[in-house]
Amino acid sequence: MAGQKPVAKFKAGQISAAIWENEVTTKNGKTVPMSKVTIQRRYMDSNGQWKSSGSFGRNEIPLLIYCLQKAFEKMIAADSEETDNNGSDEEIPI
Repeated sequence: MAGQKPVAKFKAGQISAAIWENEVTTKNGKTVPMSKVTIQRRYMDSNGQWKSSGSFGRNEIPLLIYCLQKAFEKMIAADSEETDNNGSDEEIPI
């Protein structure tokens, strides 16, 4: 994912979830998009430098859930749109 930009990003306070899209090859040799989500918490350390963490406190969990829900909704909507555009009901891996 280095140098790549996320397809979408959702933020709540210092918590964010980003959707990344890659292409994978299925067993039948078809190339399909596959989305993945990364989550992080941004904070400033004692030296004034911004850092990221994958660790969340009790009060941050609702914000994390909110960001993940928004990311999931976006991914499902994109999958539905992809299926509609292809004219088939073939399942696309998430």
